[in-house]
Amino acid sequence: MATSLFNSLTADAILLGVEAKTNEEVIRLLASRLHQLGYVKDSYADAVVKREQSMPTGLPLERADNVAVPHTDPEHVLKAAIAMATLKTPVDFANMEDPDETVGVGTVFLLAINDKDKQIETLQSIMGAIQSPEILDGLKLAQTTDDLKKLLG
Repeated sequence: MATSLFNSLTADAILLGVEAKTNEEVIRLLASRLHQLGYVKDSYADAVVKREQSMPTGLPLERADNVAVPHTDPEHVLKAAIAMATLKTPVDFANMEDPDETVGVGTVFLLAINDKDKQIETLQSIMGAIQSPEILDGLKLAQTTDDLKKLLG
């Protein structure tokens, strides 16, 4: 499962050790990278931020540094991609299970999915990988994409 996750990531949209103050800052940073690379439309970043406000994606994993998987509708996507950021310090995302709560997030997978049928498959791949505390610890420690490849592949 983890191998398919690494192969699904867009290598040029992996940012490690990001310093950010808010979830919106992280989303916009990753969205900007995907836009520069030609994966998403101008409308993508705003659409993800807006969706995150009403349908949060912070996944509570009982850790100090949880995971979030923000995304939006396919109409904002030119071609499929997954951007990823690890954060130096966790930022708060609203909890997917209880939007009135926040969870500290240390890893963000930003999905640009242009086929709704692929969305569940992609989410399952991410969920499979993040079930492992060793993988979550490794994500936090990864310094290079080679580190990620060893960890996830």
